[in-house]
Formats: sequence, C-alpha cells, structure tokens
Amino acid sequence: MKKIQNSYKKSGVNISVANRLVNHIAKVTNKNVQKTDRSFNVSNIGAFGSVFDISNIKIKDPVIVSCTDGVGTKIDLANRFKKFDTIGIDLVAMCVNDLIVQGAKPLFFLDYIAVGKLNLNKTKKILKGILKGCKISDCKLIGGETAEMPGIYTKDKFDLAGFSVGIVSKKKFLSKRNVKNGNLILAVPSSGLHSNGYSLVRSILKNNKITNSLKKELLKPTKIYTREILKLVNKNLINSAAHITGGGLIENITRSTPNNFCVNIDLSKIKPKKIFKWLKTKNISDLEMLKTFNCGIGFCLIVEKKNVKKIKRYFSKDFMPFEIGFITKSTKKLKLFNSVKW
Repeated sequence: MKKIQNSYKKSGVNISVANRLVNHIAKVTNKNVQKTDRSFNVSNIGAFGSVFDISNIKIKDPVIVSCTDGVGTKIDLANRFKKFDTIGIDLVAMCVNDLIVQGAKPLFFLDYIAVGKLNLNKTKKILKGILKGCKISDCKLIGGETAEMPGIYTKDKFDLAGFSVGIVSKKKFLSKRNVKNGNLILAVPSSGLHSNGYSLVRSILKNNKITNSLKKELLKPTKIYTREILKLVNKNLINSAAHITGGGLIENITRSTPNNFCVNIDLSKIKPKKIFKWLKTKNISDLEMLKTFNCGIGFCLIVEKKNVKKIKRYFSKDFMPFEIGFITKSTKKLKLFNSVKW
C-alpha cells in the first residue's frame, strides 16, 4: 500500500488560494492609485515589507503617530448575519479615529486577517470595506497579512487587526497640555454603536428577537471623522480631543485632560440614538451604559468658547457637534450632573 504523503494543504492551509488573494489585493489597490501618483510604494503589495514615500510631504517639524486596533466581537455578528463588506470600514475607523485625536493625518494602513479556512469571496468582501475606509480617511492600504490557522479558528471564524500611521507638525499636535480652564466640551454624534460593547450586546441578543432593522443597526459601520477633524486642526480650532471607544464617554474624555482639571458633563444634553434607548430597556444601569457604549457620541472636542460657531461650519447636519460640558480646575477628574433622557 502506497503511503499518503503529508502536505501543508492536507493540514488545512492552502497557499495557492492565499496567493490568489494577494494578486487580487495588488490589483484592487493599484486600481485605486491615480496614474499621476509616482510614490515609491506603488505596486509593492506582496513584497516582504510595505513602504510609503514621504519625500513629498511638506510638514515642518513632523511627528509620526501610530495606532493599532481591532473591531472586537462585532466580528461575530458579521459572521452570524453573513455581512462582510462593512466590517473593514470599522477596522480602519478604529485606527484612524485614534490618530486624529493627536491631530495626525493618516498616511497608510495595514491589515491582519486571521481565518480558520480561507474563503476567497468572503475575504474579498472584507477587503472591500477596508479599501472603502481607507478612501474615506484619505490614506493608502499598502500591505498586510492573511493567516490561515486551522485548529486555532474554526472553519468560518475570523479575526481582524489594523495598523495605521499618521503625521502631524509639532505646532499642530493636539495634547491635553493645551486644555484651559473654562474650555467647552463638544460632542460629535456617532453613527451608532461603532465597534464597542458588543460582548454585552451579544449577551442581550440571546434572549431577544433579531429583526432585519436591528441587524442593520448592529452592523452599521463606524463613522470616520478624519476629514472634519483635520480641517479643524489646520485652523487651530481644537485644544484637545477624545475618540469615544471602549470605556465609553466616562473613560475616554478624561484621558484628554490634565490631572489638575475636571471634566464636567451635563448628562441631560446627551442625545442617545434608538439603538441605545433599546439597550437601556434591557436592565442596564445608566452608569453601565456610559461606561460601555458611546451612547450617541463618537468623538469629543475640547475647545475655546469663541471657536464653537466656526467649528460647526465643518460638519454636516447629521454629525453636528453640540455642547455637553465644560472644563474647570480641580483635583477631581470627572463630575457628572443631571441624568440621560433615555
């Protein structure tokens, strides 16, 4: 009897499919590069390292800012509802929205996709979302990694991670050191849940009927704020900023203020969207809601009162900033008053 030889393919890893994916990525990324673009990184997809040409970036005293993140257990719902073309937007958003907190313009993005078994069609849809997120944030997808890991992930499961780099002048760099007594706190609306709190959401879904409208709401992609925020940075209209992600409003806004200042938030001014009102009916306390979800606020700006009108000119109606609090000198980091109108 002839002995069957072992192979990588028999163990569950198909390199030929992975190579087809790399060729597809190279094709779609090059298609999105304008013919006039002569940057050094063009057609470099598939190389061992990714490169980005910074020779034409004219920024005095530049600082490089980097961020990495994933989309958490929102991935499980994308898998469950078989919708994969928007989760990539979330991935890009979670990284670039962190970059702009420092005032940095996103330059490039890399992704990491880990799967149990590589499904070309599914992965292409994920990539489509990543490319769309890069387009919205005006940065380039210049590389990444796809890992087929049988036995670590079950056949249909996957995970995503992203990495992005941005650049900002030292003079434009946003820091909590710029915060002053009397500054106002402006809340920029979120598009929905964004990519946080999904472990609690999934727990709640076990005992609730999932309608098509709820599915749509749960997978609504994270709002990318780069275009609006970078315009404000260029005009010197922001002192500090915060991306409202894991930890919700309570944990994130205090990260952007010095220890000798207090964040005062009027909870009655928060405008929770329907999805948060629905979640609130599932026996979740106000404090837990504020610590877990963005509750309708995706980004916060700490600004001078005189700049508020100018700032609002850069936002559309759906994402118009509104005042939720102010900064005072105090050893106490956070003061909440009134209550959310659920």
